[in-house]
Amino acid sequence: MPAFAEHPEMLSFTTSDGSLAYRDTGKGQPLVLLHAGFFDHSMWDDQIRAFAMHYRVIAPDARGHGASSNATRPFRPADDLAALLHRLDVGPAVLVGVSMGGGTAVDAALEHPELVRAVVVSGVGTSEPYFEDPWSLEVLGEQNAALAAGDIEGWLNGHLRFAAGPHRSLDDVDADVANRLRAMASRTISKHTAGEPDHRVPVPQTWRRVASIDVPVLAISGALDVSDHIAMAERLVQAVPDGRAVSVENTAHFPNMERPTEYNALLAGFLETLPNRSPSEAAIRRKI
Repeated sequence: MPAFAEHPEMLSFTTSDGSLAYRDTGKGQPLVLLHAGFFDHSMWDDQIRAFAMHYRVIAPDARGHGASSNATRPFRPADDLAALLHRLDVGPAVLVGVSMGGGTAVDAALEHPELVRAVVVSGVGTSEPYFEDPWSLEVLGEQNAALAAGDIEGWLNGHLRFAAGPHRSLDDVDADVANRLRAMASRTISKHTAGEPDHRVPVPQTWRRVASIDVPVLAISGALDVSDHIAMAERLVQAVPDGRAVSVENTAHFPNMERPTEYNALLAGFLETLPNRSPSEAAIRRKI
């Protein structure tokens, strides 16, 4: 597997357990983009290009993903994010996450509320997902069986099924999007070995605690995503004091990649409603 090709603007900082990589580009209010599991910051390429004209866009690779080091000891992704924001002396920031990244955003709002201005999630509720839809259970079962058999290609194929969702095949997803997702997941899975322990430490009782999140929360769902993901996102926005939900037609788990123009417009419109927004937020809304 070829090594991860770092973007020229990629930076890193050393922690007590390896280094964490991130992009930091643009100027203005901080906008942090958090990628989905087994992918990396490059799933946000379309958003980085659009929003870095008016925001300081920070897009990290989570520990064990992309160009960031694998964990060798227990850690919490929300604490890694907090360490990065403290190091950069930014915050409160708008945290935008898809799937795993959305769970990290919610965890940060619970554990480090002083660093969070607003939260935007797609395809997730909190870092404690649950699955009931038969399609979800089938795909997750296929992935687990493939990993147990050492079938990386089978695992990749299963992981990418979420890009199509239960109502389409992967052939219905734009080939460039599918290829980008496969390349990211291949790079990340190649960093890990069979039987490697999962050192992530869960944030406790997230669903019981989300009502305490006192910043605006937006869910941008793909209309073709599996019902579990849509339901969890809707449960989140219904639980918080200021929650809103919108959807992007003809997309599943990755609306920011499948329909970046529509996704960016929804995100920009939400940013425009935030208290103490900068004049640049209205400007980017007009440009998108």
